[in-house]
Amino acid sequence: MFRPSGSGFRQKLVGFTLKGALYGSWILGIFPFTYDSWTRKLHRSKWLIAYGLVLTTVLVALVWTNDTETETPMRMEVFHRNPLAEQVNGIHDIQSLFTVAFILLRGYWKSGDIERIFNELLDLQHRHFRHYPLEDCCSFDRFVVYKGVSVAVEFISMVILELGMSPNFSQQLLVGVTSLCLMLLGVLLGASHFHLAVVFIYRYVWIINRDLLRLANELADGKEVSSDRVDYLLGLYHRLLNINTRLSDIYDYQMVLVMASFLIANVMGIYFFIIYTISLHKDWDYMILFVIPQAMIINMFDFCLSIAVCDLAERTGRQTSTILKLFNDIEKLDKKLDRSITEFALFCSHRRLKFRHCGLFYVNYEMGFRMAITSFLYLLFLIQFDFWNL
Repeated sequence: MFRPSGSGFRQKLVGFTLKGALYGSWILGIFPFTYDSWTRKLHRSKWLIAYGLVLTTVLVALVWTNDTETETPMRMEVFHRNPLAEQVNGIHDIQSLFTVAFILLRGYWKSGDIERIFNELLDLQHRHFRHYPLEDCCSFDRFVVYKGVSVAVEFISMVILELGMSPNFSQQLLVGVTSLCLMLLGVLLGASHFHLAVVFIYRYVWIINRDLLRLANELADGKEVSSDRVDYLLGLYHRLLNINTRLSDIYDYQMVLVMASFLIANVMGIYFFIIYTISLHKDWDYMILFVIPQAMIINMFDFCLSIAVCDLAERTGRQTSTILKLFNDIEKLDKKLDRSITEFALFCSHRRLKFRHCGLFYVNYEMGFRMAITSFLYLLFLIQFDFWNL
């Protein structure tokens, strides 16, 4: 919906990724909108909302009634050796089900606001940015493809992890693993909506920065530049920051839960790894060498990707102020143009492109590093608390 198919391989891959996210979200009932190609607008569908609620309820019920942990000797050995591990795992299961239910229900509850935001992005694309070459913004293509790859490998990793820990195949295991993996896929696709929206906002801000830089170069070469063009770019920038603020307000709780789930899963994975290899004196097999490490590496990759896309957009927003400073080096500016540039600079100094979750923290590399260090400290606290049972 957001972009036509390009002629190159990279553009086709990006188009395939976007279509895959769209159709997958429709199938799993987490994107309750229909698209009208005539008006180029999304419309909320009550039938799709009902379908999503029914499907989610069925999947949660199947996961709850087909507990795969009774089929996994490895987990049962760990729980037998360390009762705290079983309690922590039970809390994590409840947290995971709550995350799934909350993400989907909040998506339906806020579907009206999401519809308006996505329609504004579609309007910006069609009215203002469709004439710009799609091949120029390489970071846009790269992050879209990265997100598609991360969703695919997370899904495959979950299948490998559940089947690898359950050597005894049964119908109950098949139903439980399938339901659990579909729930995980729904959560990942729901989080990808925020990721892709941020990438589109980044691309539009990047285009505005390029236009401002072109105007500065034209003035430096002695050419005339209309102040109306600067005012036009300021209007687009203002709209994008408003969309960004509303988008962060809608998805902040969901993204915090998703990022926390990745970190908690890694903490528990390392904790179970210590119990299984050190406390139970198990030999190093394919479970220890491949299954568990690949799940933790992929979780960390998805967590870092969630941080990186917000940091990219934030850095691009800061570059706008840097580009506007170039106009200060140009002598004898037209008064009207100078006033327009000053207004743009003042706006950038008061409003910045940032992603603040739950009103508590901004999402960037600095905060991502702190979250990773904090999760490691929690692992140390857990080991110290239960040291005598390890």
